Amino acid sequence: MAVMNMQHPLAFTFGILGNIISFMVYLAPVPTFIRILRKKSTEDFQSLPYLVALFSSMLWLYYAMLKNDAILLVTINSFGCVIESIYIAIYIAYATRESRVSTIKLLVSMNMGLFSLILLLTHFLASGSTRVKALGWLCVAFSVCVFAAPLSIVKQIIRTKSVEFMPFTLSFFLTLSAVMWFAYGLFIKDLCVALPNILGFVLGLLQMLLYGIYRNAKKKKIPAEILKSSVILSTLGASEVYPVDAQPDVSAAEHDQTEESKENEKSTDASHDDLQSNECAV
Repeated sequence: MAVMNMQHPLAFTFGILGNIISFMVYLAPVPTFIRILRKKSTEDFQSLPYLVALFSSMLWLYYAMLKNDAILLVTINSFGCVIESIYIAIYIAYATRESRVSTIKLLVSMNMGLFSLILLLTHFLASGSTRVKALGWLCVAFSVCVFAAPLSIVKQIIRTKSVEFMPFTLSFFLTLSAVMWFAYGLFIKDLCVALPNILGFVLGLLQMLLYGIYRNAKKKKIPAEILKSSVILSTLGASEVYPVDAQPDVSAAEHDQTEESKENEKSTDASHDDLQSNECAV
C-alpha cells in the first residue's frame, strides 16, 4: 500500500474521497428500511436491487483482494457487503411468505451459488495476473449489464414528465462518486475500475439534465408500483442499485383536490340554478 501511495498520491486522494461519497450513497436506502421496521412490512418494495448490490460488492471485493494493492476498493466493498446483508436480513424478516421465499432462493442461487462458481473457476482455471484480469473484466461486464436500471428511469421520467422518483441529490452524489472512482482507476492504471465509471458518469449527467428539464413540468399521475420499483444505479468500481421510495407530490395533489372541489361546486351551483328555473316556470 505504501508503494502505491508513493507512486500514485492522487489515486490515494481520489480513493479516499470515493470511499467517503460511496459510504454515504450506500446509506441512501436507510430511510426505506426505517419505514419497513416501523410498519413491520416491506409493502411493495423488491429485494432484487439489494441482492444485486450485494453480489456486485462481493465480486469487486474478491477482485480487490486479488490485486493486493487496492485497499481502498477493499474497504468500501467490505462495507457494501455488510450494509447490503443487513438490508436483505431486514427485508427477509418483514417480507410476506412469497417474497421471503423468492428472496432466499435468489440469495442462495446468485449470491452463494453463482459467486462460488466464479470463485472456483477463476481459482482452478486461471492463475496470477490472468486470474486478476479475467475477474476484472467479469466485474466490468456485470456492471454494464445492470445499467438497464437507470435507462428504465430515463424512460419513466420522459413518459410521466416527473422526477419524483429520481432525487437530484442522490443522482448528484452518484455522479460525483463515478468521477472519483474513474480518477482512481485512471491513476492506478486499472481499466476495469475506470471503464464502468465512464458510463456511470454519462448516465448521471443525463439524469441531472432530465431533472432540470422536467423539474417544473406538468406531471402525470404515476402508478404506485412504479414509485416502489424505481431504482438508481451507480458504479464505484462496484455497481449499486438503489430503490427510491418516492413520495407523491403533495402540492400537486392538493392542487388537484382544489380543482376537483371547484368543479363540484360549479356543478352543484348549476343544479341549484336549474332547480330554481324550474320552480319559476311552474
